[in-house]
Amino acid sequence: MPSPAARTALTVLGTVGAVGAGAAIWGVGIERYLFTVRFHEVPVLPAGAPPIRVLHLSDAHMAPWQHRKQEWIAALAELQPDLVVNTGDNLGHFNGLEGLRRAFDPLRDVPGVFVHGSNDHAAPSPRNPFRYFTGPSKVKHTAEPLDTEGLDDYLTRELGWVDLNNKVGSLDAAGLRIAAFGVSDAHRHWDRLEALPEPLAALRAEESADLSIGVTHAPYRRVLDDFVDLGADAIFGGHTHGGQVRVPGFGALVANCDIPLRQARGLSAWKHDGRSVPLNVSAGLGHSIYAPVRFACRPEASLLTLVPTA
Repeated sequence: MPSPAARTALTVLGTVGAVGAGAAIWGVGIERYLFTVRFHEVPVLPAGAPPIRVLHLSDAHMAPWQHRKQEWIAALAELQPDLVVNTGDNLGHFNGLEGLRRAFDPLRDVPGVFVHGSNDHAAPSPRNPFRYFTGPSKVKHTAEPLDTEGLDDYLTRELGWVDLNNKVGSLDAAGLRIAAFGVSDAHRHWDRLEALPEPLAALRAEESADLSIGVTHAPYRRVLDDFVDLGADAIFGGHTHGGQVRVPGFGALVANCDIPLRQARGLSAWKHDGRSVPLNVSAGLGHSIYAPVRFACRPEASLLTLVPTA
């Protein structure tokens, strides 16, 4: 017959085990399918400008068999966005472009911009998921290459979206002229911020813009600071997965980059050198196929309605 102390210990261990099992079942079997849209109104446009609806998509990590995710993304076209901002990590499998086509094809008539994450170039690989919580993930040099060329051809030639990987571009949306600039994955040190100022200055000398946006996959501080210096009116990022596993009442445990944890998900303000610029970091639509879990961090898209400042 166990002693009272032993019975108490067994009860505590049983309770902890049950809670842990329940959390695992929820995170693996339920929450990662609970897709949601976050709505924001952001006053950044000049006086008298018409509102513009921006659909922010990120981190689909698409595999061909993920039909629920594909159907949900495809239905986002019903939100009637004026502009799509895609912050990368679209692919999650060698044949991920098959699923991505099913997801993005309904957005063909919507102007858009995009940048790359590392998983637009290299496939994910098996790793200990608990290492994610020890800090920014390490680069693996033996990962299987993905069809980046096919992805870019689809996004640019078929959807008509503007490639902003260390580039500058402009486009029209909702009657507004938009100047856009971006960088490739800063987590892999593929960002080339020094490549942006000269072409951006040339663009602004040729035409006036109603709105300037900065687009990055990984929202590292160096990138955000430079985007503010370059005159961004709004900044878009992804990569963090919102922490992927969050603690209710506390938030993200890790951001996988050097952004403050409180800004690892959602709309906030990035402040630098006397300016404050709206920053939207998407928690993303997916996860690595080797870490199929989300907890207190539903997969998401964002719809931001940009309106004139007061």
